[in-house]
Parts: sequence; C-alpha cells; structure tokens
Amino acid sequence: MLTLQDCIELSELTEEEILAIAEHEHIPEMAALEMGSYLVNTPEGQVAIKRMIADDIAHAQETGNTKHAAVLKHVLKDYLKHHACAA
Repeated sequence: MLTLQDCIELSELTEEEILAIAEHEHIPEMAALEMGSYLVNTPEGQVAIKRMIADDIAHAQETGNTKHAAVLKHVLKDYLKHHACAA
C-alpha cells in the first residue's frame, strides 16, 4: 500500500506545492496531489500551478498574513526553479 508520502515523492511536486494547490482549490491534500500530478505533466498545467501559488500569495497578502505569503513566495521560487515551462 502506498502512503501519502510515497505518492508525494512520485508526483514531481513538493509537499508545499501540493498544499498550495489544496489551499487554492479548497480540496484535501490527496486530491490536490492527484490534480498536481496531472497538471505538472503539461506546459499549460505547469502554468496553472504557478497561477494557483501566485493567487495564494495574493490572498495571504490581502488578508494580512505576511508570514504565509513569505512561505508561499519561497514555494513559488522553488517551483519555478524545477518546472521551466511555468516560467
């Protein structure tokens, strides 16, 4: 049986990136992992994930959650480093 961690390791995404998708889509982490695994395999999907993370950053800033916004900025920077089509 695969654990959540096993699935994350197979997904080409980090746990933080998956959590950002979950936050954006208001879905459980496992559903976000499935969505992210699908999206990350196409250039358009990589751009969609980038937009989700950027939207999460904007929402965190709008609500005054600067600490979370800073964490998400790091997540976005790392995501862009590993997924060239999103840049």
